[in-house]
Amino acid sequence: KVVGYDGAKALFDDKSAIFVDVYPRAPKPPNLPAGTVWRDPPHESIPGATWLANVGYGVLAPSVETYFTERLAMLSGGDKAKPLVFFCLRDCWMSWNAAKRALTLGYANVIWFPDGVDAWRDNDQPVDKVEPLP
Repeated sequence: KVVGYDGAKALFDDKSAIFVDVYPRAPKPPNLPAGTVWRDPPHESIPGATWLANVGYGVLAPSVETYFTERLAMLSGGDKAKPLVFFCLRDCWMSWNAAKRALTLGYANVIWFPDGVDAWRDNDQPVDKVEPLP
């Protein structure tokens, strides 16, 4: 199922779905000079959403695939009928990939919000700084 802003906002307002942000986490540059302090760039998301970083790539490393599988089970409480809304930024296909991946895991109520955080902001909705779920 695909929703636009209005559909996502309705799901958000009635608290009937789990919102899953799949925006990738910026990697630490490999050749930083010794002593350089690395700070992850801040990421803002829909309030209450869970950030599962790096799970939207087309092909996942086995450890990331396991992370995705285990975190979805945790977030859904094992209920594969629980509505899951996958999003990222507008024109980011990572949310599409993650949604398709959730379907292959047997989740039956998978919702894709293709305009994601961009649409949220465009409609003057608040965003929160988030950290990836460990």
